[in-house]
Amino acid sequence: MGVPEQIPANDCDQCGNAVGLGFQFDYAYQPIVDVNTRTVFAREALVRGPNGESAASVLAQVNEANRYRFDQACRVKAIKGASELGFSEAISINFLPNAIYKPEVCIRTTLAAAEANGFPLERIIFEVTEGERVEDGPWFAQILREYTRCGFKTAIDDFGAGYAGLKLLADFQPDLIKIDMDLIRGVDTNAARQSIVRGLVRLCEDMGIQVIAEGIETLGERDFLRDTGIYLMQGYLFAKPGFKSAAPINESAFGAPVH
Repeated sequence: MGVPEQIPANDCDQCGNAVGLGFQFDYAYQPIVDVNTRTVFAREALVRGPNGESAASVLAQVNEANRYRFDQACRVKAIKGASELGFSEAISINFLPNAIYKPEVCIRTTLAAAEANGFPLERIIFEVTEGERVEDGPWFAQILREYTRCGFKTAIDDFGAGYAGLKLLADFQPDLIKIDMDLIRGVDTNAARQSIVRGLVRLCEDMGIQVIAEGIETLGERDFLRDTGIYLMQGYLFAKPGFKSAAPINESAFGAPVH
């Protein structure tokens, strides 16, 4: 693996403006809600084109030559956007593990962006997708430990979508896991999915890991998950992503208060 271009920690403005990438992008923010407290727990920063185009249209322009700079620009732009929108909740940022060479170099830019925008480190969650192809599992676990040491929270996204999840959990225990939406879809009527989700909840309880269910679209899915002990949820039932804005919450999706 070659040494990527290192972006100076004091160059956050250029990084956040995607200077040198050759393309522009922005963010939509989708809330993650707590159905028990009926509040927003965090907001996930989702890549979009500069005019709200799909994430795929942006990611199609990412290659080996610009992957590292794109990863750095994502962090800075997400933090800056959340600060400008006045978010008081945590923000969750996806990062590209294969763009990382040395975690201390990558994190330096993030720390500078957080300081410049007055955004507390403990309100920044870094998500990595389970299906992301990582050549060296222990090395990757060490990267996540470095993020934790610096004060960030960590999450494994799309848990259950690939084959690396349980092995990664053996090497590193994140603060959160997000159960893949394919396991959530129709879970209230699918016995096999119900068994898997219940097992994941028990596993995470034993390891002290919070669980987020993503892709919630129906009241039936919400009710099963809440009855199973999952209270952090994300999906169109509650809110669609808001492009460069705080998406309004569908208050009726919370249902009757749980006593």
